[in-house]
Parts: sequence; C-alpha cells; structure tokens
Amino acid sequence: MRPSGRACFSGNGYVYATRAEEIAKEQGIKRIARLASNENPFPPSPKALQCAEKALQEVNRYPPEVHRTLVKAFAERFGYPSVVLGNGMDGVIETVLRTLIDPGDRVVIAQPTFSFYGVAATAQSASVVSVPRRSDFSVDIPAFIRACQDAKLAFLCTPNNPTGTFTPLEEVREILDATDTLLFLDNAYIEFAAADYLGLMQENDHLIIGRTMSKAYSLAGLRLGYAFVPAWFETSYLRASTPFAVNRVTAAAAEGALSDQSHVTRIVTHVRHWRRRFLEECGNRAYPSEANFILIDVAPLKGDEVMERLAARGIMVRSCASFPGLGDHFIRVSVGEAWENELFLREIAVL
Repeated sequence: MRPSGRACFSGNGYVYATRAEEIAKEQGIKRIARLASNENPFPPSPKALQCAEKALQEVNRYPPEVHRTLVKAFAERFGYPSVVLGNGMDGVIETVLRTLIDPGDRVVIAQPTFSFYGVAATAQSASVVSVPRRSDFSVDIPAFIRACQDAKLAFLCTPNNPTGTFTPLEEVREILDATDTLLFLDNAYIEFAAADYLGLMQENDHLIIGRTMSKAYSLAGLRLGYAFVPAWFETSYLRASTPFAVNRVTAAAAEGALSDQSHVTRIVTHVRHWRRRFLEECGNRAYPSEANFILIDVAPLKGDEVMERLAARGIMVRSCASFPGLGDHFIRVSVGEAWENELFLREIAVL
C-alpha cells in the first residue's frame, strides 16, 4: 500500500503571504511595497555583514554543535545565563515541543495568534486547547489559567501576532503564580514594546522566553531564534535539538548584530514613528500595537478583498482570514520604508 501523509496534515498548514506578490507581478508592478511579513525593511548592521562574510570562508566545515561564543554573547547582553538557539523562532518552538510533549499531552494556546504553535503541537501529537482572547484581543487570564490545569505547555505571544497586543507584566506573573504549566512566552517583537519580561526568569523555573534576530536585528533571511530557559531544561533541549541546526554564518552574523545596538535603536525609533502614523491616518479602525505592525479592521470589506486590491496597486499586506479565532475582515500591515508606508496610507484611503 502506498504511504500517505498523516491525517492531521491533510488540510491547510502555515499560510504564507505570497498571493499578494503574485497579484502585483501580474499587474506588471516592479517596485512592490512589502508590508505583509513583519520583516525589517532595512539591511543588517555592517558589523553583522562583516562577521557573516568572514564566516563564509569556513562553510566547508560543519558548525559547532553548540555556538558557545554566541550563547555567551546573549548571556552577557541580557544578563541571563541559560540560552538556547534554534533555526528561527519556529525551530525553537519545535525543539521545545519535541523536548516536552508525549502524544496526547495538553498544549494551551491563546487565540488568535501565530498559527505555527498549533501546527507544531499537532505534529508532536499533542492535544491542542485554544483559549479565545477577549474582544479587544487581551488575554482572558482566568480562562487561560483554567485551561492550563493538567497541561504540559502553554503558548502566549506578547506582543501578539497578528493583533500587536501586549499582555501586562502583572498578568503574566498571575499566570505563572497560578499554575505549574511550562509557559512559553513568545517575545519575537519585544524590542518594539515599552516593557520587558526578562526579570520573570529569575523568579520562575517554569518559564521560557523565546526571541528572534529576524525583526529588530534585520536577520530574517538567516533564521536565528533563541530562548531564555530554566537551567533544568537546557540539557534536555540540547539533546532534542536537530544537529547543526544553526549554521556558522548565521551565528557569526548574530554575534556581530548583538554588538551594534545602535542599529536596533534606529529601527525601533522608525517603527514607533510610523506605527503611530498608521494608527492615526489609515482611516479604518486600527488596534494599538507594541510590535512592528498594526492590525486594521476593514469591515464591511473582507481582508482577502483588501489584500487583493492593494496588491493590484503594488502593496503587499497580510489578510488575516487564515488566523484561527480572528474574523475575515482584518488585515495586518508591517512598518516598511518611508516610501512604502506613504504609499500604503495614500492607497488605503481611496479603496
């Protein structure tokens, strides 16, 4: 009998923001405003590029099993010693699940949010429990805590993708105080927020804080995620990791990027300026965001419809129809270069 894929993957997987680019190309548009994927529109720090170029000379050899100099650089930069790496935040998420989850274990997710949590948990044969957010996209803390009872792992994204919502520090502490479930706090966009959660690592041994070099550090194409983990978890994570998951060019670029915090400061200043303008000038209901994007309600139009109309004018935005727990009348718009942002504000006003 011919083998077949697992039933859980017979439907849709992670949805990529590619349709808009196809539409723009069909219209013959050469210069496309890429505001769909929460990328950093600016190149990496020159220090990152210099370190990456040097590392290219050694790509005939496998990278280290553990990039100790990079781990040390993270530990020194952020003041927390137990740091693990992965091939993007996705790689960190997959490895955490592989380390912890047996078939049937409960994994709790606050929805709507980054859909890969559910995809990866399903791949590990977990029992996924979704907790709806409130109408303003804040976390229903009592409901989340109840769902965490007897769960092995819970995912909470803050600032949240795609809503931009920031969960207050005291609410995260309330969750940690009320349950022993291991909480994975996805902080992919934390550099753009007004507060941080890292101090909670010193107080709790059932907390993981995941981060990425893709956003504020301009290294999305090199795929590096990292996480602060409890000391007891580190060895198990390393045993479960894919061998050589982080290549030496990526590791070198990340180390260079960490040494240039002025690059991050410039990016964050740019994002906060345009994020404010998007909120004030887009002409639709927009939700406050602590990330490098905003969520916009385009009702009575549909998100797919607005995405296609903007794509025909050379602007890529993300329809949020594929996000579980979110309606079909939202788009997510990333902060891009100034010309991209101006074009979006001009065209969204005349749809």
